[in-house]
Amino acid sequence: MKPTTMERSRNWTGPAVLSFGFRPFFFCGALYAAGLIAVWVPWFLGFINPDTAFSPVAWHAHELLFGYVPAIVAGFLMTAVPNWTGRLPVVGWPLAALFAAWAAGRLGVAGSTALGPLATALVTLLFPVALAAVMGREIVAGRNWRNLKVLGVLFVLIGAQSLFHWELWRFGQSTHGARLAVATTVTLIMLVGGRIIPSFTGNWLKKQGAARLPAPFSRFDQVAVGLGVLALAGWVARDAGLVDERLTGALLLVAGIAQAVRLARWQPHRTLAEPLVLVLHVAYAFIPAGFLLAGWASVAGSVAHGSAALHAWTAGAIGGMTLAVMTRATLGHTGRALVASWPTIAIYAAVTVAAGARIAAALAPQRTMLLMPLAGVAWIVAFLLFGVVYGRMLLTARR
Repeated sequence: MKPTTMERSRNWTGPAVLSFGFRPFFFCGALYAAGLIAVWVPWFLGFINPDTAFSPVAWHAHELLFGYVPAIVAGFLMTAVPNWTGRLPVVGWPLAALFAAWAAGRLGVAGSTALGPLATALVTLLFPVALAAVMGREIVAGRNWRNLKVLGVLFVLIGAQSLFHWELWRFGQSTHGARLAVATTVTLIMLVGGRIIPSFTGNWLKKQGAARLPAPFSRFDQVAVGLGVLALAGWVARDAGLVDERLTGALLLVAGIAQAVRLARWQPHRTLAEPLVLVLHVAYAFIPAGFLLAGWASVAGSVAHGSAALHAWTAGAIGGMTLAVMTRATLGHTGRALVASWPTIAIYAAVTVAAGARIAAALAPQRTMLLMPLAGVAWIVAFLLFGVVYGRMLLTARR
């Protein structure tokens, strides 16, 4: 009889950090998220000037979207895919090699001035291509055809990163590559969030004896997600002049309303007593907020609202949802009770403050020198605190 996923993990006799995919990627991804903002804020404010081929904005966007996000996606997929396919997880030295590819990408960006544009692009693309190859092998070998869409998401992200590097080389900045990556990640949150949020909320409410449960995934969700994808496609293509500005704005506003209704159907107001569930709703709330802000930016021609929308999706939805999943998955997969400690609640509060302050900085540029450092410090606190509180769980053997 073949060993189970957990048995394969336990059979690994090397360092505990290599016994499951989520361990190295969640831990180092969180520390990197803190570090990149610790560099970005003083760089943005003009206090430092690192030697890199990337502009400050390009570096910030690239390392969040193609450094941090893929690390967390990798940690999630390398834990979930074995459960989907019934196959053994990637552990040990193959996992170490995959992690080394991710780390090489970060070093490649840091040394981009010396490497040049082509070598930088190749070394940073090594990890997502390797991840797609490994996940593709597992999904196909396990004949888990329903999750082939995961490969589609990875390939779009690879395409977005390739476009980012081409735009950076050709024009000195990237608009469409970065937007495509944001849109793809937001779509992933709409899809995954639409499954786990009502499920986790319903499970918790059942334990409280509640009779009325969140609306399950239905035709309405399909329509809401479809509207969101169309609106995001327009948002990506807008700057290229491929779509009408006001039509895109209207679609973004409609998508925002649909996403807000979708969230309301999951009954977030009934989860106030359970932070592990509440944080999922709070993080998802930044999705409709981003759509509404982006819609108004298109209709009114407001650059400030466009920046606010971007950071609602990135700092709010991506930052909040990844930390929500990372904390919950770490607790569950290391044998801990699914209970949010006070430090965990502080993590959730800090990332929410970071997102709120960054959105406010976009809408009130005269307060940038106050709000940007506040957003940066809160973000750093959230991810460093995750590293401190959850590091021991991630780096030591399961209980």
